[in-house]
Amino acid sequence: MSKTKSAIEIFKNTASFETFAPGATIIAEGSAGKVMYVIKSGQVELCCAGKVIDTLGEGDILGEMSLLEDDSPRSATAKAITECHMVPIDERRFQFLIQQTPFFAIEVMRIMAHRLRHMNAMATAK
Repeated sequence: MSKTKSAIEIFKNTASFETFAPGATIIAEGSAGKVMYVIKSGQVELCCAGKVIDTLGEGDILGEMSLLEDDSPRSATAKAITECHMVPIDERRFQFLIQQTPFFAIEVMRIMAHRLRHMNAMATAK
């Protein structure tokens, strides 16, 4: 996964973040979602239906679909591999970011496109 350095640059000096211990579930597949995260530090494993689909690190985002969809359940589980510092972004903050920092919205769209292509490649590789 390519790193979205622009996302981490926006949040690198923020003092408002959540800490997850190694092995902690950050997002549970099937749960309701009202927040996305930017990984300030640490590594996160993404799993779908019990299968590892990606490993994310500093500057990556996760949970973004929960802010773009209509109350659909989470599509994947995210677990901390290492201690993680995660910047939570709720819908209000997300709307502010995309209005004030348009490249943030473009980065989110690029990440979603990359993940869709990655999932398509995994599905056709079977």
